[in-house]
Amino acid sequence: MEEKSFKPFISADRVLPEITPVSIGLGILLAVLFGAANAYLGLRVGMTVSASIPAAVLSMGIIRIILKRDSILENNMVQTIGSAGESLAAGAIFTLPALFMWASESDAVSKPSFWVIAVISLCAALLGLVFMVPLRSALIVEEHGVLPFPEGTACAEVLLAGEEGGEKSKIVFSGLGISALYKFIADGLCLFPSEIDWSIKKLGTGFGADVLPALASVGYICGKKISSYMFAGSVISWFVVIPLINFFGADSIFAPSIKPVSEMGAWGIWSNYIRYVGAGAVATGGIISLIKSFPTIVKTFKKAVSGLGHKIDSEERTNRDLPMKGLLILALVIVAVIWLLPAIPVGILGAFIIVIFGFFFATVSSRMVGLVGSSNNPVSGMGIATLLIATALLKSTGHTGVAGMTSAIAIGTIICIIACMAGDMSQDLKTGYIVGATPRNQQLGELIGCVVSALAIGGIMYLLDAAWGFGSKELPAPQATLMKLVVEGVMGGNLPWALVLAGVGIGIAVEILGIPVLPVAIGVYLPIHLNTPIFIGGLIRAYFDRKGEEGKKITEKGVLYGSGLIAGEGLIGILLAVFAIIPLSNGKSLLATLNMGGMLGNIGGIVFFALLLASIVFFTRNKKKAN
Repeated sequence: MEEKSFKPFISADRVLPEITPVSIGLGILLAVLFGAANAYLGLRVGMTVSASIPAAVLSMGIIRIILKRDSILENNMVQTIGSAGESLAAGAIFTLPALFMWASESDAVSKPSFWVIAVISLCAALLGLVFMVPLRSALIVEEHGVLPFPEGTACAEVLLAGEEGGEKSKIVFSGLGISALYKFIADGLCLFPSEIDWSIKKLGTGFGADVLPALASVGYICGKKISSYMFAGSVISWFVVIPLINFFGADSIFAPSIKPVSEMGAWGIWSNYIRYVGAGAVATGGIISLIKSFPTIVKTFKKAVSGLGHKIDSEERTNRDLPMKGLLILALVIVAVIWLLPAIPVGILGAFIIVIFGFFFATVSSRMVGLVGSSNNPVSGMGIATLLIATALLKSTGHTGVAGMTSAIAIGTIICIIACMAGDMSQDLKTGYIVGATPRNQQLGELIGCVVSALAIGGIMYLLDAAWGFGSKELPAPQATLMKLVVEGVMGGNLPWALVLAGVGIGIAVEILGIPVLPVAIGVYLPIHLNTPIFIGGLIRAYFDRKGEEGKKITEKGVLYGSGLIAGEGLIGILLAVFAIIPLSNGKSLLATLNMGGMLGNIGGIVFFALLLASIVFFTRNKKKAN
């Protein structure tokens, strides 16, 4: 058997420092930082990135270079705790902003409190951990060599290449610093507009780009194909659908808008019509990806359940998990809290749905990331399926109106976080299996990361909402807006279904062509200004990918540099949100006082963005060694 012959880097009979004050402290710091950065990124563009590799690289740079400590297992613990913040944030921002948006639309709805967000997030994260632990032996150990776990294996390779940690961490830190400075100049001082825009009057539309580091980095990390699909979706929206609405609409007024089409402009048409078309396309993409994955899902579930809790050798350090009895007690306590706590408005029916769907999707998510990686894990499809079923069940049992919709979103939030946490944890346990970590210690590390991240996400969301508001131009919160539309549509039946079904038609047409639906659908949904820099980043990656073996090394550096760019922009985005709510004696906020009004104009934005793209080439190039 594969698992019998496999020997981890640190053998089972060796004991090295793992859970130490240093690893816990640094892991908590990275969990909060990457959680905040990923929350900002996801609310802006609807996508998140894995934090495991940059967390591992940063921990090596700090622990090995600065603190002069030498323990690969300590580094692994840092990335284990740190990545928990990113995965919890990803699950939370898919759904919870819908509650904030309802509160801003109606006085009958109140925003969820900080503690409600914390409790919901913590219960969901802990359930993800409880559901994943019994699956470790079946998915990680017994199928080693079968399930590749791309991110987990890549993170292990980074840790094993410890002697390169100093150089790699410099790349991440360089990206972080440059991005932070760039973001502050663009959106803090507003020396130039971070969104450059041109109106195309003959077509009744517009074109432009958000010239920001994170967007180009997302394109670079995703690659040419995905970024091209996203850009193609925006071309459909902004150069086909918007011009057609302008041409046929003229001075007519169509719901849900209360203004004539001729008075709305491209952004007004996008806000009132295109978002619904995009929502139909994204929902279709999510459901299609779930249907296509169904045979794998069934196989996964059967195989995982058949190996539930199976131990290879429970006495070996590298095969010790948290005790099942303790996990079962924890699970029962969490379910009781979800059922009985008024702050989590789901009731006994919702608690039952959460247990059934939670365990099912935790199993599915854990195996899916093992096959295709976290980036292709259809969490949005799982969330949509859960919301459709949960909302329908709630409506049929008399839970309607605002209370019913709030319950549905709470259920969807918990399921999304469970799926994200289980997928992330399986990648971390794969990394630990390769390097020789103690699973029980990693699981304790995940628990620490869950608690810290659950407490942090509420504050982050309140801060971002106070600064800009969810659903705004600055924070469109695309995934949460979609989930909101799904719940409203099932519960109230008041959606502009013609627009939604038009999006469904686009999604089906894309599927017939054999192209992945979700990236195209996200492109239809998001403004072209977001997808243009993503596409440019993908083109830069494509240029290096053509260089063979040399290109692979450059690409690896580019992913690290891009991760730093994303982290830097996200962290400064959080800082600027703080500035936006600090009042000064002149009646303006600190952020408004710093504003220089975009004095350099669109040309300045293009020049600065070109310099940013040049920095990607500069920091990722292979330096020639002198003879």
